[in-house]
Amino acid sequence: MATITTDKPQIAEIPTGVEIDPVTLDIIEGALKSARYEMDAVLFRSAMSPVIREQHDEFPMITDPRGRMVVGQFGAYINEMMEEWDRGVFPGDVILTSDPFKCSASISHTNDWLVLVPIFYEDELVGWSSQFGHQMDAGGPLPGSLPTGAKTIFEEGIIIPPVKLIERGEVQEDVLRLILNNVRNPEMNRADLFAIVAGCRAGEKRVMELCDRFGKETYLAALQALLDRTYNAMKFLISVAIPEEPQTFVDYIDDDGLGNGPYKMQLTIWREGEHAFFDWSGTDPQALGPINFYLSEGMFKMFIGIYLIMVNDPQILFNDGFYPLLHVVMPEGSLLRPRYPAALGCRTHALARQFDVLGGALCKNAPELNTAAGYGTSPYMLYSGWEESGDFFYSMEILYGGIPGRPIGDGMDGHSWWPLFENIPTEYLEAYYPLRIDGYTTVTDSGGPGLHRGGNGVEKRYVYLEPGEVSIHDDRWLTRPWGVLGGLPGARSTKLLKRADGTEQALPSKCDNVVVEPGDMLVYRTAGGGGWKDRLDRPAELVARDVSFGLVSREWAKEGYGVVLADDGAVDEAATEAERERQRSARGEAPAFDFGPELDDVIARCKEETGLDAPTPATPLRWSPLEPAEDALARVRAGDDV
Repeated sequence: MATITTDKPQIAEIPTGVEIDPVTLDIIEGALKSARYEMDAVLFRSAMSPVIREQHDEFPMITDPRGRMVVGQFGAYINEMMEEWDRGVFPGDVILTSDPFKCSASISHTNDWLVLVPIFYEDELVGWSSQFGHQMDAGGPLPGSLPTGAKTIFEEGIIIPPVKLIERGEVQEDVLRLILNNVRNPEMNRADLFAIVAGCRAGEKRVMELCDRFGKETYLAALQALLDRTYNAMKFLISVAIPEEPQTFVDYIDDDGLGNGPYKMQLTIWREGEHAFFDWSGTDPQALGPINFYLSEGMFKMFIGIYLIMVNDPQILFNDGFYPLLHVVMPEGSLLRPRYPAALGCRTHALARQFDVLGGALCKNAPELNTAAGYGTSPYMLYSGWEESGDFFYSMEILYGGIPGRPIGDGMDGHSWWPLFENIPTEYLEAYYPLRIDGYTTVTDSGGPGLHRGGNGVEKRYVYLEPGEVSIHDDRWLTRPWGVLGGLPGARSTKLLKRADGTEQALPSKCDNVVVEPGDMLVYRTAGGGGWKDRLDRPAELVARDVSFGLVSREWAKEGYGVVLADDGAVDEAATEAERERQRSARGEAPAFDFGPELDDVIARCKEETGLDAPTPATPLRWSPLEPAEDALARVRAGDDV
């Protein structure tokens, strides 16, 4: 291990004039990709919580010496994280934080514990290995640290500023004790935290091996070549995918957990030469409740890149090389750039909804390239209490919903928005927690009809076996996941608590402290995905197949697709042709985007249709004024020198 005595490390320079042949570049690229997946594997095999171990709620990254992500998922954040760091960086150090406001939103809420490991080779910093994962509990008033009624971040658990968890190889026990003293399951948190550290160490080791194998100069030159390659590829994609004429798209988050809403998310995109602008001006001011999403510019740039790359050329490597081409405008005090100390715990609704808005804006002029809207959040179910033995239990699960219909085919049923997430096996839940899963199915008819239908949401039935309390996080209970080009919206989400005494209670999509007794059942239904392209053009035999699988009912086959089935399930071709002609005539031209009824009508009929009170318009917060749109744009132009 190198010996460094100064507070400021010697940062390796990216060499110039070093030629990297294509074979060497491909080998190094492949090795870095493998190292990134090895970081995942080490973490999954070492973590204790089901959220990381089973559901894979974690994100790794390996950077170059300048902190630019070369491989990873969520984009670079090293420079923002280290901007105010003044405690030196040495071989063997491990830096930890959970404070979104002290790392420029590198993480988005206090449950995400972010670990940074500097990678030294021959006394020089050659990069960073980093990973963050969702801790099941971070303290605060409620198990899970995700109170839907929080009004500030102080109500969402322990807030860890950037600190050294390990300094020059020595664990800082006092720091660790202080952190673990503020969580409900310290053994689980400790296991998950050091599993994240182990994953980062795996990335560090592989980078050092690449430096040994190819030489430091060749390795660093290869990193620059990979970044340059992505830059050039994205420059072309921007020229063909981003219009010069500004395009604006709007969608909504239903409520903030405190009865306020809906909250508008508005994005305008345009291109100036090879530079693309993404302007969130017009988005509503930050919420009092915890649905604010403190969006890192680097993270959003990575989301844009992922979208453009996956739609146009999936072979392009995700990295930070294209960041100088993108310019993101987020007015201070808005839902996506909330001021401290905004509550952030339920930020997944805005996190997922931004993909709907981004897709709508990018493809407004060419919706045939767009997906419809999906279930649009990360639905949570949290259950906690004390068993008869006196032992505390706490279960948390992230559910999934309907993926939208797409140009390449139907949306997936009951799938995660995040491609690498997995579900928690029923056997795991029933073995470790006092609950029973009485059913786990897709919700018939919840996917929006289309040439390519939207995926169905899921219905999960939890039977609670011990007295306890339940919390729920979800959205799309009011607005619908929209369809495109003649596809219909997907169905909304619902939550129904069936008491053991036979009574029933409709629950809101965001609630805490719901008392349950043994035998009570929660019927948790997530939203479906919107349909893609004209529903009346879907091959009738595919609709009949969907009915036979239980994905679509016979009634909805006729109403949603214009397909009439005989008693034996076969398509009645003559009746189908007549029904489709009738529906086409009644409908007229298929709309480019179908959001369902107008928002005012949805709100007016909310109680009738959902059994829940409609949200009320939010009042802007006096302590967080919204930055004017023109000031925000001028600030970004000056900062990015464009």
